[in-house]
Amino acid sequence: MKAAWLISCVPLAACDPVPTAEQFIPDYRGVETTLLDDDLVQFNVSMTNALSAQDVSNYAECAAAGYTLIRGWGFARHLRTNVDEEAGVWTADAVYTISPALPRGIKTIDAEVVSASCAEKGIPTV
Repeated sequence: MKAAWLISCVPLAACDPVPTAEQFIPDYRGVETTLLDDDLVQFNVSMTNALSAQDVSNYAECAAAGYTLIRGWGFARHLRTNVDEEAGVWTADAVYTISPALPRGIKTIDAEVVSASCAEKGIPTV
């Protein structure tokens, strides 16, 4: 009985596409930055080959850290991130406040530390 089950499953297994290595290499497709106020910034990022929504959220955080440093400031505070996926393209719309001093709140980032971590992981900033 067991052998018959194995034989009947073989054709089904052959129909499933086998993932290739390229499908696991993130393709970062760019960042659009919009200054909403002096210290309020929106980041729209897109990528393919994300393994989860967290990957595209990390990309948005890296963009925020890089932008904060470009502005000459050291810290950012995460306000929100909306993530979507359509036809294999992941997008995130994230909003951060940026500041020269550590802001109040629990979702703060040290832009220098986060940028260094992003570089180690191969995630672009801005």
